[in-house]
Amino acid sequence: MKTILITGCSSGFGLETARYFLDRNWKVIATMRTPRDGVLPKSEHLRIVKLDVTDSDSIRRAVEEAGPVDVLVNNAGVGMLGPFESTSMDAVRDVFETNTFGTMAIMQAFLPQFRARKTGVVINIASSVTLKALPLLSVYTASKAAIVAFTESLALELKEFNIRVGVLLPGMAPETAFANNAHARVSHSFPDDYAVTMNSVLSGFQNYDGLVTHAIDVAEVVWQAVQDAPTAFRLPAGADAIEWFNLS
Repeated sequence: MKTILITGCSSGFGLETARYFLDRNWKVIATMRTPRDGVLPKSEHLRIVKLDVTDSDSIRRAVEEAGPVDVLVNNAGVGMLGPFESTSMDAVRDVFETNTFGTMAIMQAFLPQFRARKTGVVINIASSVTLKALPLLSVYTASKAAIVAFTESLALELKEFNIRVGVLLPGMAPETAFANNAHARVSHSFPDDYAVTMNSVLSGFQNYDGLVTHAIDVAEVVWQAVQDAPTAFRLPAGADAIEWFNLS
């Protein structure tokens, strides 16, 4: 029985992916910054581990508690929306600490065991906004674009150790907690000149009725990638992401 460790499992993509693998008789290590009972079905194959991807001590403890892992899914992330001009550099660093540096730190912590066993799969969850530029998402997009470039380069240096590395590109997912997560980082103070753009973008999100991504879409693509994807893969997840990917 193989083991998968997934970061950011309290809701959304991480939670659904944990359920998906549990249903298919995998051992699942579901990590959360604040562990919560009851979000996943009780199972002898499930462990919930406390993990803050921005805290080196938390990462060290989680790696020790997890033990050997076959698949690592870096899903933990935060959103941000607003004009870059009025975004503090502290806020920018906060987004990068989780989305970019957190992902890197988790990978660095688990790679020694993958290299020693000459096997393993790492899947980093980025975003389809790296395929199609959108206004007011410059910081979030940059944090995810960095992960796409990082993953594609890292895959080349890990290929000789039989470690498969790739990135998933989910689309807009209204059913997840991402919108609420991002709302906490929406710029509420910005030059008046940006008001029209802010109102237009926020209205577009609130009234959006186009193609979307569901959490199950991401879980299914993670499963497919674990089964048979080559190294250095880029995979869209969700109807909107697939459309953008085909147009890019």
